Amino acid sequence: MNDHPDPTRRADWINTPVTAELLRGALELERTEHGLLPHRLPARARAQGADERLAMMESQPAGVRLVLRTSATALELDTLPTKLVYAGAPPRPDGVYDLLVDGRLTGQATVTGGNTRSIDMRTGAAEYRPGPPGTARFTGLAEGRKDVEIWLPHNEITELVALRTDAPVEPAPDRGRRVWLHHGSSISHGSNAASPSTTWPATAAVRGDVELINLGLGGNALLDPFTARAMRDTPADLISAKIGINLVNSDLMRLRGFTPAVHGFLDTIRDGHPTTPLLVISPIHCPIHEDTPGPGAFDLSALSAGQVRFRATGDPAERAAGKLTLGVIRDELARIVRERTAEDPNLHHLDGRELYGEADFAELPLPDELHPDTAAHRRIGERFTGLAFDSGGPFGIQR
Repeated sequence: MNDHPDPTRRADWINTPVTAELLRGALELERTEHGLLPHRLPARARAQGADERLAMMESQPAGVRLVLRTSATALELDTLPTKLVYAGAPPRPDGVYDLLVDGRLTGQATVTGGNTRSIDMRTGAAEYRPGPPGTARFTGLAEGRKDVEIWLPHNEITELVALRTDAPVEPAPDRGRRVWLHHGSSISHGSNAASPSTTWPATAAVRGDVELINLGLGGNALLDPFTARAMRDTPADLISAKIGINLVNSDLMRLRGFTPAVHGFLDTIRDGHPTTPLLVISPIHCPIHEDTPGPGAFDLSALSAGQVRFRATGDPAERAAGKLTLGVIRDELARIVRERTAEDPNLHHLDGRELYGEADFAELPLPDELHPDTAAHRRIGERFTGLAFDSGGPFGIQR
């Protein structure tokens, strides 16, 4: 439910401050005038990547969740969301809050109202309008002590204002699970997934029984040194980096710059995690960029029909001059990892087409030509579990 709590019951409820002990998946928490804002990049990285889109994406709490142990049968979470509105496109649905009880999805809620950020995709102009906080309410939870997780919307900036319950809460105990730190593009961020616990990294984390830190940053998997340093400094038992699609659709660099940038990114991670299993993942199948360079662009003809689609604007002939395509990147990543493993046996490579390939596109096409839908997210997460976490995989438990 989305409505505010019943004022006749509020006096009976317990207010619990939202603190770092109740949150997982964020690298830093910022105290705001309204409450607590989770960040997925630390302040130093945000200062070095002073880009408006990056700021928006890293503060969308993909993979961030409240984790509680409680006997409560009802919970209310007040938040102040910031919602994106794309002019000319169909309205985006409100972000979803997923409630997991003892690891099972048992409820969902949304929060209406909040701030809005309107973006004109034709011109890039943006307009910000403030709005009021709202409430996500969950009722009818089973009696007895249980572990409760509230996964925050992966696609809305979410300031945490207040938490109320009808019984005391405490931080859930550490179960000793391994921490998986993952970096990638909007696909890893969760674009087009229906809810935060159904993105492919969340699906894989639940199946692999690990604690997820998701550094999927929509449009910003760009081999940024500040992201590598954030990963270097974050405690983790397992690390992966999905590299490629944003470098093509942003047309950020040529092959000459790509190769040393990948080496530098991996070197920086290794400075803090010299022997941690590190998996490099190349792009999934995406026809518009398989052999056609970027930059990518909104398909304005589709936008005129009220649809969001992307297209590639480069010329395949430009590959000879070093322009990047997904095919070029896959070949180069495979070569880089193959050569580095001579001195780094804990470095691994996964061709992204094993997660989602040409046959998958025929069955579950990318609805906007770029991002998987919920069914494809689930398939990618399930396949990643089998390829990475199962026995014999790079993240498999060694016995």
